[in-house]
Amino acid sequence: MFGRKPEMSPLALRKRLLIAESELNRAQLSADCEAMARGVHDLARRAQGVADWAAAAGLLIAAVRVCRRAPPPPVAANPSWLQKILNCARIASTLWFALRPRRE
Repeated sequence: MFGRKPEMSPLALRKRLLIAESELNRAQLSADCEAMARGVHDLARRAQGVADWAAAAGLLIAAVRVCRRAPPPPVAANPSWLQKILNCARIASTLWFALRPRRE
């Protein structure tokens, strides 16, 4: 009994082979998922870079348009206080969206 190994039935041998194959498939699936996650992360990082460049280009285009715009016609009366508040809110919101911190 000490030196002899018990013989395995074909069914038990087949079961062990299927378990080993399952472990290999599980490891391969895990590696594939990690590679796909890295690819998605890289794509998101590149998209964020493009979005940053597009925002900067939009600000530059807006600045050029403002500089090239003809001066407004003279206003006969002082603008109302509501008009002043709306203009300040518009400028503040533009600055907020341009300068707010980006989520990573």
